[in-house]
Amino acid sequence: MDASTDDAWGRSFPFDDIATAVLDERGTVLRWSRAASDLLEFTAEEACGSPVWRFLADPSAGRCRENPRASGIPPAGRAVLRRPSGDRVEVAFRVVRLEGSAQSLVLALPAQNLDMWNQSAALARALFAQDRIEIGILGPDLDTVRTNAAPSETSGGSPAFVGGILGKALSPGEAEEVEAGLRRVLETGVPLIGGEPGSPRVSGRQWSLSAFRLEDARGRPTGVATLLMPAADQPRDLHHLDLLHEVSERMGTSLNLLLTSQDLAEALVLAFADLAWVDLAEAVLQGDEPPKLVGAGLWHLRRAVMVSATGSVPGDLLQPGRTIPPLPDPPVLRKLRCGETVLASAQEVSEQLGPELAPLFVPERGQSVLYAPLFARGLLLGALVVWRTDRPDPFVEEDRRVLAEIASRAALSVDNARRYTREHRASVALQRRLLPRTTSDIPAVEAAGSYVPAGGGADIRGDWFDVIPLPSFRVALVVGDVVGHGLHATATMGRLRTAVQTLADLELDPGELLTHVDDLVQQLAEEAGPAQPSVVGATCLYALYDPISRQCAVASAGHPPPVLLGPDGTARLVEITPGPPLGVGGMPFEVTNLPLEPGSILALYTDGLVTLDGQDIEDGMAQVVERLAALCDGDGAAPLDGVGRSLLSRATEAPPRDDVALLLARTRALPDDSTTAWEFPADPAVVAEAREAATGQLAAWGLDHLAFTTELIVSELVTNAIRYAGGPIVLRLIRGNVLICEVSDPSNTQPRLCRARWTDEGGRGLYLVAQLTTRWGSRYGRRGKTIWSEQPLAPAMEQQA
Repeated sequence: MDASTDDAWGRSFPFDDIATAVLDERGTVLRWSRAASDLLEFTAEEACGSPVWRFLADPSAGRCRENPRASGIPPAGRAVLRRPSGDRVEVAFRVVRLEGSAQSLVLALPAQNLDMWNQSAALARALFAQDRIEIGILGPDLDTVRTNAAPSETSGGSPAFVGGILGKALSPGEAEEVEAGLRRVLETGVPLIGGEPGSPRVSGRQWSLSAFRLEDARGRPTGVATLLMPAADQPRDLHHLDLLHEVSERMGTSLNLLLTSQDLAEALVLAFADLAWVDLAEAVLQGDEPPKLVGAGLWHLRRAVMVSATGSVPGDLLQPGRTIPPLPDPPVLRKLRCGETVLASAQEVSEQLGPELAPLFVPERGQSVLYAPLFARGLLLGALVVWRTDRPDPFVEEDRRVLAEIASRAALSVDNARRYTREHRASVALQRRLLPRTTSDIPAVEAAGSYVPAGGGADIRGDWFDVIPLPSFRVALVVGDVVGHGLHATATMGRLRTAVQTLADLELDPGELLTHVDDLVQQLAEEAGPAQPSVVGATCLYALYDPISRQCAVASAGHPPPVLLGPDGTARLVEITPGPPLGVGGMPFEVTNLPLEPGSILALYTDGLVTLDGQDIEDGMAQVVERLAALCDGDGAAPLDGVGRSLLSRATEAPPRDDVALLLARTRALPDDSTTAWEFPADPAVVAEAREAATGQLAAWGLDHLAFTTELIVSELVTNAIRYAGGPIVLRLIRGNVLICEVSDPSNTQPRLCRARWTDEGGRGLYLVAQLTTRWGSRYGRRGKTIWSEQPLAPAMEQQA
């Protein structure tokens, strides 16, 4: 048996359903009721004389059977009994000691019936405890049997049914109408629902009456239960609830300030007003916090949107995009500034604004208006204004309360959009500042780059492209994609782009450069820790093009291969062996050398371009190849920026799910006669020969005005190579938009610029070279190094002119 107590026995159980039995002091059944036979299917002859434990599903639960008090039978509880068929039934029981006797009376009934009666009793207690809903139980003659209305309430005219058939508070007409409705409920059993068509209203239509017929266990009517509650204007209330629901659904669907304002105005015009507009602070439209408004004058507001039920905006009103002019300080605006939703008539607004301003703010045929401030987090972001012009009913106080609720919700959505605008503007500005110029025109290539952020600008990520001019007219073409999105990805992209530019200036091999960048990404991952794993990782493609040799060295770190369009119009994917993405570590990056004819177009892109429609990346790459060939068909001089826009047209039509970066580069080559080279042994006597060769070539190019400085540069560089590196030594001159002088030697020693003291015999060579040139540097190859210098072709005075 379950020893848990159950004190929920009520006072209204049907006794016919309660099974009873009388036990002696030893727990033997002495008496057995008909209800007990119906419950357990044992007859009285079968049950009497048997111990009570016989009927338990678990007989071992009755211990110490010789003494009922020690047998474990509690005064009340629950037990599981069995029937002859083996079925089990859970009952709630109570044991009552018969006074003056050792016998006990056991009362039991199915536990589920008790649970149901307990719930019914709890519901009845809750209803009768209500103070806003008056409950009445009426008998068959509609006399009041029970009510939760206090007697003092009825004396003041309350419609509660106390002290008579329907209460003395009802007027004769109301009493007859209500009595007729209640008698129909009693006779037919059809409930009366307050607010439905044909239902009676009580006391000047201020109360709503509902009634239900009460029946006994056999279904015979015993009376009527009535519920009386304040009767609201239900159609209007339902309309307002629908409006609140509609606005709540529309609000927050967009983080664009104008779209959010447009959704709000359209929702109100559809079901609430004839004309609506939203004015926002100019600072809010930029994502900043609005200034505080003090007194009359300039409100710093701008009309964001205006929506009319007719579809056309009245021309006399202030149009969207216009700034709100200086205003006086009438009561309407003063209350609005203090955070109060204001209800006013068109005449009141016109009188307070004056004849000059009224036409800008009061529409023709305007009847009544509601002004609601858009307050959020202590900031007055703007104002919501709704007008009724053609609807017959003006706004009422309930409309004012509803619009105040709508404005409070809308203000949060507007403020969320404002904050997003601020963050997005910062992200976009950072992204744009970190990207290079979209077009480049240098001796090696003509290039055009494009970038389309994800979500049409709603999501900033880490794609980038770069065109890095290098010494000796070479150029590095870069495109990369940082994993993740947001400011973290943008910041990581900026660091990687800076690293690539720095390493490119060292003129490293593409594979070696990516190895260094891979080390940097691993370092960034260690600094970020596990909290930001999604922004540490990237793919990158690095191409190094030499317009003299017309060779392009390409290396990839997990990036899609470039597309090559030849001068003959044929396009193909460049076959490369990609390495792992940056940040993986431990794997080399293979370099692919690619000969490029002048006029070839090399297309570098991120994976966002080839996965625009969710298609497979290989199908996307094949489509890019086809489109590039079609866009440049027969036109080797097609503007690259136009070709890029056409390739990205699908990304601009629908906001892409991923960033897209595209870099198109048309290769150029220096003429063969623009380069000449000589090889000399490591002999001090060849310094004079090198000078003579250089001056002779300058004369042939018509650059005699550079002969003196070039002689000094060649003399110093060749002398240093002979002294510190050995031979053979290669001198090369390159003429382009500048004059390049290169001296190569087999040594890997690092040349250092130093300031020689006046007593030193040497150490002034590189310092002199630095003073005579615009820039100089060195790069390393597989064997040895090359020191280079640049000079402008025009004389200094001509450049200044």
